[in-house]
Amino acid sequence: MEHKFAIFDMDGTLTDSMGFWNQLAEEYITSLGFQYSSQVMDATAHLTVLDSAALFVQHYGLPKTPEQVAADMNALMEQHYRTDVPLKPGAGSVLDRLQAAGWRMCVASSTSPHLLDICLRRLGLRDFFQFLISAEEVGAGKDRPDVYLEAARRMGSRPENTVVFEDVIFAARTAKAAGFTVAAIYDESSKHDQEELQKTADYYLTRWDDPGLLSWLGI
Repeated sequence: MEHKFAIFDMDGTLTDSMGFWNQLAEEYITSLGFQYSSQVMDATAHLTVLDSAALFVQHYGLPKTPEQVAADMNALMEQHYRTDVPLKPGAGSVLDRLQAAGWRMCVASSTSPHLLDICLRRLGLRDFFQFLISAEEVGAGKDRPDVYLEAARRMGSRPENTVVFEDVIFAARTAKAAGFTVAAIYDESSKHDQEELQKTADYYLTRWDDPGLLSWLGI
């Protein structure tokens, strides 16, 4: 494989944190005395925290700005990143091998860089990555390729020589359609989409210690 650049998603890919995120909006909305409906949950599935916050402000008539609501939600999640969000087993070893082989790496997430930094430093992984970038920074969720293209630009790479690691089908499809090589990893939160992920991805793994991954990456 003639690739030397990698873009990693964070939640559900490097860290086992989707359970925390999946409960976050409900935790926040119910703490305000509102009922969190499946309609609202479905509407926010592909949105950034800020865009979700804007929907909450509109839907529930909250007396706050979207920025204030997003800050409240991020504060709730920050505690989990500081204390108990775990790394997926074997991810650190893969990052170490990639770094040793001269790969340049970054994290592109829907989560704010501040929270990414907190978690990655606690897990001892921050130094593997050149930078951390959020979909919020580029003004588009992962249903559009903006965050991947900007990440590649900052690394000095192109889609055709960059591998994107993702765990959700809509993000994998976006990266693939933009010309990136895609490696998809299993996450429990996306268990019903695994067949589609396998069809979309160039490489599919159920866990980071997959015996064929390093060979596929050429390291």
